[in-house]
Amino acid sequence: MTMETLEFQAEARQLLQLMVHSIYSNKDIFLRELISNASDALDKLRLAKLQDGLEADTSDLHIEIEADTEARTLTVRDNGIGMTREEVVELIGTIAKSGTAELLGKLKEAKESPELIGQFGVGFYSTFMVADKVTLVTRKAGTEGHGTRWESAGEGTYTLEDAEDAPVGTAVTLHLRPKDEDDALYDYADSWKIKEIVKRYSDFISFPIKFEDETLNSMKALWARPRSEVSDEEYHQFYRHISHDWTDPLEIINMKAEGTFEYEALLFIPARAPFDLFQRDARRGLQLFVKRVFIMDDSKELIPDYLRFVKGVVDAADLSLNISREILQQDRHIQMIRRRLTKKVLSTIKDLMRDNPEKYATFWREFGRAIKEGLLSEPDNHQPILEIASFATTAGDEPTTLAAYVERMKEGQEEIYFLTGENRSQVVNSPHMEAFSAEGYEVLILTDPVDEIWVDAVTEFDGKKLRSIARGSVDLKKDAPGEEDAPEGDFEPLLGFLKEKLDEQVKEVRLSHRLTTSAACLVSDANDITPALEKMYRAMGQEGPRVKRILELNPNHPLVSGLRASHERDASGLEETAELLYGTALLAEGGDLEDPARFAKLLADRLARTV
Repeated sequence: MTMETLEFQAEARQLLQLMVHSIYSNKDIFLRELISNASDALDKLRLAKLQDGLEADTSDLHIEIEADTEARTLTVRDNGIGMTREEVVELIGTIAKSGTAELLGKLKEAKESPELIGQFGVGFYSTFMVADKVTLVTRKAGTEGHGTRWESAGEGTYTLEDAEDAPVGTAVTLHLRPKDEDDALYDYADSWKIKEIVKRYSDFISFPIKFEDETLNSMKALWARPRSEVSDEEYHQFYRHISHDWTDPLEIINMKAEGTFEYEALLFIPARAPFDLFQRDARRGLQLFVKRVFIMDDSKELIPDYLRFVKGVVDAADLSLNISREILQQDRHIQMIRRRLTKKVLSTIKDLMRDNPEKYATFWREFGRAIKEGLLSEPDNHQPILEIASFATTAGDEPTTLAAYVERMKEGQEEIYFLTGENRSQVVNSPHMEAFSAEGYEVLILTDPVDEIWVDAVTEFDGKKLRSIARGSVDLKKDAPGEEDAPEGDFEPLLGFLKEKLDEQVKEVRLSHRLTTSAACLVSDANDITPALEKMYRAMGQEGPRVKRILELNPNHPLVSGLRASHERDASGLEETAELLYGTALLAEGGDLEDPARFAKLLADRLARTV
């Protein structure tokens, strides 16, 4: 048959223009696409032989790359299934898949990068980003006679003619455009560039990729091999390669899902936190492969942000990708993988807690603060996250789990007590802790910034409510010594006086049942946010109404009883004492004085009168 010139289908013409001008942000991936197409052709030939009885030699299935620096051509050749003339017209001259025209219509309206779906098989068109002419020679396995030669400059038409001596398989030859690094158009006939691209994107393709008498790809997809066949050193080398971490991982996680949607995953829990774990612009996410072809680094959609320290790869049989395979669509498969990976990581950490306490202690020390972020972002996972969490406690120097805390709770205790603060010393020495220490109640010590927030999102564990000892009223010992000698009515005049003088600072003044040695403390109302949380919101630019707190007085403290007596005799001159009392209560919990200079002056004047 003589040569004939045909026009691309309308959608194909539009796609060619998009491909050249706007779709791919990285031109290197044209070679990835050609290699992926070649690998698919080899798979199809092997399958046709097994299932359909096709007579074909599959003993040396491979992909070849040839570069001619003088002619400036690059050829990718496979000895796979090949195509008939009709298939060339169908698969390359048109995009014979449903929905393409509708998608192209949306592209014209979209302001952002196009999002055509990857399985439309349009990767071949990416060649026109780097070539001003593309020649394809192919012959279908199992057919007699000639093959087909296809050629186009990507301008809207293509030619077809017979290729008499074409071998079985497909060869795609690119007549390369001139190098233009300003446009990220590199010399793709350069052997170094070819090797770099293959190593990055196609290293785990299961067929050898040959170039200059060298096989470029390792074909060693560790995640696809049984764990019993992979040494720890191989895993460790792979981890160091993908994480850029010089230490060995703390734990290795293998996953394989089969059925209607298949994927494999190889994950690593590091032994130490990266320096940028809490930096917003840090790189995070997993490497994504589709059928062993590298798609993208840092795929954030596959793992929740609180597990951002997890490194590894996910290799899916098929995924909804955009045309450049650079952005994942938010479909049910992505969400399913994310849920299963999350569940597997959390269960692995739980196993570490049970079977290897030393490893778990290392993990929690490095990543516990990040894990607790999940209590804010994933309500459905509150229980599994709480089960693997550890907290400092007044019961000793070692962290405790919530389950262990519940086991040690005193008879009759119905709540899990905690107190937040900037550091352990501040929390342990807080006035709020006095009655709990005196009565032997264990209190969790929460000092991470995230603790101020998640305790409002999590209400209970194992049926026990979580309770801040700095909020609401506390009466651990209803018949506390001395309470009969100091009924509240005796203090009402003093309490009313202090409320009047401190009205701008406090919402209420009352007697306390939580103090044993301090004169006073400040308490948040049960439903109010804490001062630390209020301060965090202000730091983030979220100014809200100032929350007044409750001033509690210890009726058994000499200062408080002295104040009552002084107030009964003569209330004049007690305004400064009220300010000092409030200021000392604020300082005792690590708070910030509104006017430190005034407080210092009042204190100095008072001290001067005592010496």
